[in-house]
Amino acid sequence: MKDVVIYTVDYCPYCKKAEMLLNSKNIHYKKIDITKDEDEHRKKLGEYYDIEGRVTVPQIIIGGKRIGGFDVLEKLNNSGQLDEMLED
Repeated sequence: MKDVVIYTVDYCPYCKKAEMLLNSKNIHYKKIDITKDEDEHRKKLGEYYDIEGRVTVPQIIIGGKRIGGFDVLEKLNNSGQLDEMLED
C-alpha cells in the first residue's frame, strides 16, 4: 500500500471527515497537524505542491502525489479509484 499523508488543522470538520473515511477503510496514514504556525505551513505546502491561491486543508498525499482535499478523497472512494491508487 502506498504511503498516505494528511495535513490537517484541529478545528477543520473536513479534516475530521477525511480521517474518518481513511479509518473506516483501515488505511494507515501519517497525520501532520499544522494548527500551530498554520500560515507558514500553508505557505510551504503551496510552494512545495505548486498550489495556486489559498491552500486549504485537508491536503491529502498518496504515494507522494497530492490529490487534494476531502471532496476529492470522497469521490475517489465512491468511484473505487481510491483503492486502485493505494496499490503498490
